[in-house]
Amino acid sequence: MAEKKLYYRFWPADVPKTIQIPKRSLDKNLQDSAKNYPKATAITYQDLRLSYEKLNEIADRIANYLHSELNVKKGDTVALHFNNIPPCIPAYYGALRSGARVSLLAPLFREMEIEYQLNDCEAKVFILWDGFAETDDSVIPKTKIEAVIYSSLQEWSSSIDPTSSVGLTSKYGARLYLEEIIKKTEPNPPKIEINPENDLACLQYTGGTTGLPKGAMLTHYNLVSNVEQYRTWFHNAKIGKEVMLTALPLYHIYAQTVAMNLSVRLAANQILVTNAGNIQEVLKAISQHKVTVFPGVPTLYNSILNYPDVKNYDLSSVRICLSGGGSLPREIQDRFEALLGAKLRDGYGLTEASPVTHVNPFSGRSKNGTIGLPLPNTDMKIIDIETGDTILEPNKVGELCVRGPQVMKGYFKREEETRNTIRNGWLYTGDAAMIDEEGYTIIKERLKNVIKYKGHSVYPAEVEALLLKNEAILECAVIGIPMEIDENIKAFIVLKSNFANKVSENDIIEWSKKNMASYKYPREVQFIKEIPKTNVGKISHLKLRDGNYKK
Repeated sequence: MAEKKLYYRFWPADVPKTIQIPKRSLDKNLQDSAKNYPKATAITYQDLRLSYEKLNEIADRIANYLHSELNVKKGDTVALHFNNIPPCIPAYYGALRSGARVSLLAPLFREMEIEYQLNDCEAKVFILWDGFAETDDSVIPKTKIEAVIYSSLQEWSSSIDPTSSVGLTSKYGARLYLEEIIKKTEPNPPKIEINPENDLACLQYTGGTTGLPKGAMLTHYNLVSNVEQYRTWFHNAKIGKEVMLTALPLYHIYAQTVAMNLSVRLAANQILVTNAGNIQEVLKAISQHKVTVFPGVPTLYNSILNYPDVKNYDLSSVRICLSGGGSLPREIQDRFEALLGAKLRDGYGLTEASPVTHVNPFSGRSKNGTIGLPLPNTDMKIIDIETGDTILEPNKVGELCVRGPQVMKGYFKREEETRNTIRNGWLYTGDAAMIDEEGYTIIKERLKNVIKYKGHSVYPAEVEALLLKNEAILECAVIGIPMEIDENIKAFIVLKSNFANKVSENDIIEWSKKNMASYKYPREVQFIKEIPKTNVGKISHLKLRDGNYKK
């Protein structure tokens, strides 16, 4: 079991079990890359190529303005509302450099969601893409925000130096624009003393089993730690040479850590893609820019596999792919690795852990159907769900608990929920899991998603993976339908186009009966046009339960 470090049995020989993690502010990684690789490309977006030297300078200018002109002090919150566009990154690092903590809002948020997060995170300054202004402006009077900074894409889409006074021809009017600030402010950031283990870098909002989203308090040390842990796992990374595809949304902690912050640590060229749902855009970015590292989610990899013209793109440059945000079916992994010739590894994380805790080894033994092994400096155990403290033996399902330097400080202004989630230094993840006899961890399901059918526990992720083995099914999702005593099992199915009108719901049920245990197969099947997903590409079981999908 975990206490005996069973997961060390197949630990990759070239990865240390523990590493030294520098106690530094997160933005120091950008300073180092700018110093050591000044001319290396940091951001690629359309015709823009921004070097590390220039990115660091822009962050300095933003930090200076926030501190000297807007009176941003250590511990204040700067909220950001961007999609995957260049100004988001220097705004993020500039805010940290001013001593502030950042809180990023989802691009698809509506007014109530925006108002809630801005007030809950106690935002003092709001920096946003002006494409969101129509929605955001209606909310700002309902908050305590003292200053609003808008950002235009006009200068970030071209080869013009964003710090140059030459460029924009339009007049901004009364609004304060980030691009004006960059041009008129000297790159003289304030000297702020940061305590990495105590001072917050990010208030990252996350949903839970009940209630409104909570702000996970992630310190500088939490985020620096997770970058170092993953960098060590990805041990053959070539500093100054990697090309990172950033297609996952930057507001999400997965993209922040594994795409943006890891890129900065590696002095990698970060290729920004604004819409991961546009598979043609994703494939074009990989092919054109010779991407080497590709973080994604199973639904994205599956969409690429099923894109009609995928073989017309040269994807051979990709070496490493990390899958998170849901279980990676074996079929998708095998087909994707065959298509690209790259290593695709399943991993696991949660916002409260910055987010990565487990990854299958890139060298050594990778085991499909598992989330792999804990990262360096990370401990784990499986706890009995009923007692909350009894450590279970291998192959017994309980709650996954993790402990390590990446675990959050707690939930912002929610002491009771913090106490319930972090106990004696252990983060109780809320995920049902088990550790097998070889030390690999298997996630069964979010505890709230477990379906109870006639006394059996049915895990939707497992049923979904089995359904994807049916040649007619493109995508699927499984939920429990409440009955008088327990729940029935229902599958929502998206058929591949060449099977439309050729396969019936009953065909899927009969196939499932033949391929799944009697208590596990779906009793109901409904064909729909697309599986609803969250902004980061996870299946939204909540929307399915609420009937919020395209029939």
